[in-house]
Amino acid sequence: MTKKDRNLIFNPYIAKEKPSNQDACPFCVKDNLGKILDERGSFLWLENKYPTLENAYQTLIIESPEHLGDVSNYQDDYVVSLFDYSIAKWQELKEQGDYKSVCLFKNFGPLSGGSLRHPHMQIVGLDAIDAQAKLEDLYFEGLVVVPQSQDSAEFNISLNPIMGYSEFNVRAPKERIDLLALMTKRVTLFLLRDYFQGRCQSYNLFFYEQEDQYICKVIPRFIASPYFLGYLIPQCHQLERLEEVKSEFLASQKR
Repeated sequence: MTKKDRNLIFNPYIAKEKPSNQDACPFCVKDNLGKILDERGSFLWLENKYPTLENAYQTLIIESPEHLGDVSNYQDDYVVSLFDYSIAKWQELKEQGDYKSVCLFKNFGPLSGGSLRHPHMQIVGLDAIDAQAKLEDLYFEGLVVVPQSQDSAEFNISLNPIMGYSEFNVRAPKERIDLLALMTKRVTLFLLRDYFQGRCQSYNLFFYEQEDQYICKVIPRFIASPYFLGYLIPQCHQLERLEEVKSEFLASQKR
């Protein structure tokens, strides 16, 4: 497969019709939504009304009726239910067998690539692209902050990040989605409250399936490095800085 074969084609004519955060929020009114595929409690799985990608099936999960809700501030039982539901629908679309790969991810904040504040995740089926074909196991390994145990998912800081700087990996057995959800909540709260003295206001979540585990990669978002944009060279923090971040996270958990 050539690089061109991995390109996602974006349709700007559909994109310009999408509402922004300056408009009335379309996710706050159920009548404004696209085709609803499934509903469980406050969660809605629906087709994206503005499918901006060619050769892809774009869907959304509306996480909450609360416009300012977020993984970082949901109650523990709510974030566990959200992860359980989202991963189930991700697997459901995979099992249909209609797509080369299916992606589950979340954008949060102005630098994350998202266009609307209302909390939502995205599940996207790609007709011809294997989204994980170029990913290596080492992207999900790193400096262990919290080890995996019966009561906790593993949380590590990548020593070989995909894009660069700090990338946080949360790993848990497939049967312990609750641990994956609760640790991800702790990491996102740390990012928004403590990381870089609270100057981080955007992040992404990316979900992966690896043998008997699910992985959630949490990426704090700032302006992208020109070395990565121009040359695909990730910039990485010194190990000393990663040790500082580890200590800052552990200290934040004692509040």
